[in-house]
Parts: sequence; C-alpha cells; structure tokens
Amino acid sequence: MIAQVIVDVAARQTDRVFDYLVPEGLEISIGSRVIVPFGNRKVQGFVVGFSEKSQFQGQLKDLLLVVDEMPPLTKELVALSADLAQQIFAYRISILKTMLPSVMRANYRKILVPVSDRAKAMPFFAGDVLDLSKISDPHLLKLVSQLLKNGDAEVEYLVEDKAKKKMAVLYTPLLSLEGYQELLTKVKKNAVQQQKLLTDLFENFAAYPKTREQLEGQKISLATLNSAVKKGWLGQKQVESYRKPAVLAKEKSQPKKLNDEQEAAYEAITQDVQERKSQTFLLEGVTGSGKTEVYLQTISEALKIGRTALMLVPEISLTPQMVAQVQARFGKEVAVLHSALSEGERYDEWRRIRRGQAKVVVGARSAVFAPLDNIGLIIIDEEHEGTYKQDKNPRYHARDVAIWRSRYHHCPLILGSATPSLGSRARAQKGLFKLLTLKKRAKSQALPRVDLIDLKHVQFAGGQFDISVNLAEAIQKRLDRREQVILLLNRRGFANFMLCRNCGYVLKCPNCDLSLTMHKDTGVMQCHYCGHQEAIPTFCPNCHDRQIRFLGTGTQKVEEELGELFPAAKVLRMDVDTTRRKGSYEKILTAFGQGEADILLGTQMIAKGLDFPNVTLVGVINADTGLWLPDYNASEKTFELLTQVAGRAGRADKEGQVMIQTYNPDHYAIALSQKQDYELFYAKEMQVRRAGNYPPYFYTVLVTIASKNEQNAAREAFNIKRVLMAQLHQPTIILGPAPATVSRLKNQYLYQILVKYKKEDKLNALLHQLQDQAQEIKKYGLTVEIDTEPERIM
Repeated sequence: MIAQVIVDVAARQTDRVFDYLVPEGLEISIGSRVIVPFGNRKVQGFVVGFSEKSQFQGQLKDLLLVVDEMPPLTKELVALSADLAQQIFAYRISILKTMLPSVMRANYRKILVPVSDRAKAMPFFAGDVLDLSKISDPHLLKLVSQLLKNGDAEVEYLVEDKAKKKMAVLYTPLLSLEGYQELLTKVKKNAVQQQKLLTDLFENFAAYPKTREQLEGQKISLATLNSAVKKGWLGQKQVESYRKPAVLAKEKSQPKKLNDEQEAAYEAITQDVQERKSQTFLLEGVTGSGKTEVYLQTISEALKIGRTALMLVPEISLTPQMVAQVQARFGKEVAVLHSALSEGERYDEWRRIRRGQAKVVVGARSAVFAPLDNIGLIIIDEEHEGTYKQDKNPRYHARDVAIWRSRYHHCPLILGSATPSLGSRARAQKGLFKLLTLKKRAKSQALPRVDLIDLKHVQFAGGQFDISVNLAEAIQKRLDRREQVILLLNRRGFANFMLCRNCGYVLKCPNCDLSLTMHKDTGVMQCHYCGHQEAIPTFCPNCHDRQIRFLGTGTQKVEEELGELFPAAKVLRMDVDTTRRKGSYEKILTAFGQGEADILLGTQMIAKGLDFPNVTLVGVINADTGLWLPDYNASEKTFELLTQVAGRAGRADKEGQVMIQTYNPDHYAIALSQKQDYELFYAKEMQVRRAGNYPPYFYTVLVTIASKNEQNAAREAFNIKRVLMAQLHQPTIILGPAPATVSRLKNQYLYQILVKYKKEDKLNALLHQLQDQAQEIKKYGLTVEIDTEPERIM
C-alpha cells in the first residue's frame, strides 16, 4: 500500500502529495501523523490518502513511523484542508497544522514513554523516556512501531518540557469494608493520620478509588499514604487526568419557557436538525432577545438524537460566561477551546473531543476545526464580528469553514447577531440564508433609552475632557442607587501620542509608521503593532525642550479620571493590558458579576454578550474612535459596536440608559444606533456600498507586497498590477498599487492592490500563480500576501 503524505515543509515545491510505501504490519489511517524520510532528514507529515500505484518513477521510500495511537485529524478535516487551500491561498500543511493544538505542531519534542512493566524493564529505555528525534537506526524504529502497536509505549508531545499528559496517582482499596473496620480497632490511638485514613476508608468506601489530591485535601499526608501502600491497605497506580479549564461556576440550569418568537425560531431550526438539512439560518435578534436560550434548546435537540454540537463566540472574554451557561445545561459533555487556555489544557480538551468524550464544544475562532464527529448543529454567536477572520496566514474565515462543515455533516448552521454583517443580511434577503427575527426582549423589558451627548457643546467634569458633566451625573446617580455602570472606550493606553509644543515633534515607533502610545502604569511608550517599547521621555528627543505633552485618551487615562471624580467607586479596567495573564478574563468578570466593583471600563471586548442584571447605565466615552478610519466598513463597525454595547444596559427588571458621547451626532451610524434601528441602517449602508462598488455588491481580494526596501516593494507591486490588468476584464476593478494606510510595519514597507470583482473565472488560478511566484522572490526580501474578503483594507 502507498500512503499519500503532505510533509511539514511550507514551500511551493513541497505543497503537494508525496508517496511513501507503508511497511507490512504498520497500522495507518487517513489523518495519521507520520515521520517520513525527506531528502537527508526526517520530517513530520500527514496521511491524506492511499493508492495502489504511484506516478513517481524512482524507488519509493518507506514510511518510518506512525506517531499517534489515534489519527489526530478526521477524514473530514483532511478533505476540508484541501478545499480551504484552494480558497484562501495558503499552503495545505499550514492549514493542517492550524487544525491541531500548538503542542502537536512541528515545534514540539516527541518522546517515547514506556507504559507496561515489560517495556519499563527493557534495556532499550534504560529506565527513562526516549527522544524520538534521536532514533535513526531502522531496527530501533521497527521496535518503536511494535511497542506502540502493542500498547507497551506511547508518544507524548512536549513544548519546552511543559505540555504533556497530566498523570494522577490513584489509590484503590485492597481490603474489604470489614477489613478496614477491624484495622480501626487495632491501630494505635496516637497514630492520628492512620486513623483518619482508615475512618475515611470505612465511612466512604464507595467513594474510592481516590486521587492523591483528594486525600491530601482531606489533610491525609503523603507519608501516611505511602505507608498504607507498603502495608497492603491500598493499591497505587498512575492514571491520566485531564486538565480542566477554569470557568465561572454555575448551578445546573433548566430550559426556560420560550416566547412566541423564540419558539418559532426553535421549531424551524430543530426541524432541520432532525431532518439532517444543511440550511444556514440568520438569527437576527435585538440585544437581550434570548438568542442564547434558543441556542441551548436547539443543542439539546441535537444531543437527543445522538449528534454533537459546535458553538463559536467571537471574543475570549465572552467564553467564560457562555461556557458557564452551556455547562450549566449540559455538564461534563462540554469542552472548551480558545487561546487563553494553557497548552496543556487545550491539548487535553482537544483529546477529549477527538476521543468522543465531549459532545458540545464552545470556543473562539480556531474551535471551528474541533475534531467532532457526527455534528448535528453549528452556532456562530455575534456572527458580524471581525475576529472570526484570521488576520495571519492561513487567513480563513470561521463562517466559511462552518458553512463547509454544515454541508459535510448535513446539519443546520445558526448565525446569530443583533447587528448581522451586511454580507449575511444580504444573503438572507436573497434567500441563500433563512432569516429568523426576534424583535422583542425575552423578558419583555423595554430597550434602554439612548441619549447622544454632543461633545462640541458640553461642559466636562474633571480636567481631562473625557467625561461630560451629563455622563458624570448619570454615573453618580447609579452609584447612589448601588447599581452598576459599564463604560466603553475602544482605545487602550494612557495617551495616544507625545507632542513637543516647541518643535512639533511626535515620538514614533522606529519600526512602524506610527506614533507610540503612552502606558503610564508600566512607564513605557509602546507600539501596539510590533511591541517596541521605550521609556517615557521627560524632554523632546528632537530639540531637547521640556515642553512635551501627552495627547489623546486611552482606558488608563479614563480610569485615572474616574478615580478622581468618584473616589469611593471601585473601578475594574478590562483591555489587552489587564487581561494578558491566564484567568484574568474570568477574574474580572466574576468580580464585576458578584458586585465587587461599581464600574467596568473597557475596550470593545466588553461591548457584547455580557449579561449583568445590575447594570443600568452604559456610557460610551467617544463613539468616533473608529468612525473615520479609512476602511469601507468603518460605519458598519461603529454601528455594530454602539448597538451591541447599548444592549448591556437594563437586561433585568431595572430600567436601562445608554449615553453616547460623540463629536458627530448627525452621522447616520451614530444617529441610527441611538434608535437601535438595524433595518434602516442596513438600507442606508447598502446604498453607500453600492455607490462605492464594495461588498456585498462586489467580492474583494487584497494583495499586499512587503519589503524592507520601499522601491523594491513598489516595483513588485506594479509588476503584479500589470499581470492582473492583462488577465482580468471589466467590470473587475483594480485599485492601486498604493502605500498601505500604515505604510511601514515592523521595518517592512507595505504596498497594496485591491481587486473588486463580481465574476472572474480566471482570478483564482491567477492568484495561485502569484502565490507560487512569491516563493521565488522571497530570496530578494520581498513577500506577497493574498487576503480574500479582507476585514480591513488599511
């Protein structure tokens, strides 16, 4: 038999299938991870198919080793990788590796661990584990394969010696209940620890076996446990123990009674779950309309008929609350996948899913590749969010992957949002998606009152010109009533830039065409793109004058101002800077949910999905931060953000209010967010898109050319433009090349070409040709990146 293998070498020449002979007796499947000889070295690869004949004219080499007991990739994911590689202009190996936890990718150490007593006694191991990368002798490789096949050894994956299977020591009773009762009468009275252990064995016999952690938690010492093993009271063995991600604790919940709108949506979706139809539903529901309850009850329907469910959320910050709700309904059947987990936790959750021990998966973007079988329902919550698009290679969109998997498994896909993306809403209007609407809140509460505050005509509280007197008075009123407040400012840091009043110098990043942002708490000026940091200056680096000012505003500065205006209030800040540490999301949200803080201040990560009953006021410090960005969808993103954050107020019995501070109260994105009128915004924005020939009326592809030498980047950009012009036809529009809005990032000059098209049969093949040629020009320091349907064109 011949195995078709994609090798772990991301290059144009290797982006194809290589054939290897499968040695007799070696068990192998599609999706298996293998070690193969490649040139004069050994590399990792993935088996993507089998054949009986090969077109290779020379002598085929033998496949050396199958790494895993169970293939890490399902046949479905292998097929998905082939289709995705064609759509998003990424090498197939990059996609295959993206589907796995990072601990199983190429930058790991593979070690062979003896499991059985027979293997542990073999001189081959010498009482220790073996590094597989150091084994090259064919006879030893054959022995490794035999040990794996017989279950005498197993492979573990280590990243810097951190990520591996977690083992727990398990203690099992070796005597009968009567035996422990008899020992209790004989043990000395001053042997307090032994008495405690024997009492637990006698009184809680049914609770055994117990782990070392459980017994040590009962104040039974390790010395006592070791002694009990020696005396034959207890048996001891090592077992695998899954690392469980911490989530917000929640009691078991029961399904809630659905209102008529929710019931209609539930019936439509569950009918397709039962009939195994791959319909895509757009569930458009105002904030607080009970979309989550519809999700939970439709998941329950999929589980009842023996199928699984996959649910995506756009932000890691949303994961704890959503996981808590899903776990409260479905308990241990839920697995969690997102990048804030430790490598070990993610590896264990992934293995639970692959082994079929989890039936419901909740996670952020990359969870769309969860190795679930027999999927009965896929849900993408807040489907409009740009975070579902990966901004680095491979540039997949989770929504497109979900549609592919929905068709493969013949199951419905729910796209849920209060503010659907224009593309999804347009597809629903054309009948490609089925539109379901929830126009009223689940508990019949009124939508919060939204007030616009025109910053051109107000007085400010404090001296920083961030919080108007109107907003300050509203905050104080909530503090007096012991209610909570959420404040949004979509800009982190303390000040946006440093300006010298004497010479006009602005302190910029040495690597990027951007000013440095001041971070007062850490005492640095920082670039938010490349991470460059330097100390906060006390004088101008250009003219050495001390008349420097730090201008603009960020969450740190507003936090400081809140402390001055409301000294008795407890403020929690939630942005990238305060959520770097593991578990920080859960810690902040739990504290706020339990009433330990009065004000939650944050960036866009607090704007959606959060549900706090005591929040009655939401304030937007500056609604204009993203409004004038040079992106075709800036108005859409602004409207979505304001509407979503407004939905955090008044979600329980108390009346909610939203106050939006803006310098542009007449702009349609802001004026219509006040009315929370999505339909009117959709109609207006579609007119703007039609006039500008932008999505969803046109498809788009962004080609970015980068080089440390600006002339080289520009020259290559014009070469590519000429190729495109020669091959493509009207009504296809080719814009550029032009310098990117941020023309230099990480010491690379960026030039861009934007292709806008309706139907262009030659384009896919042409772009693949450009991708292949990009490999050749890399040696000249040039890179070419192709992004289909980019979220940002900046």
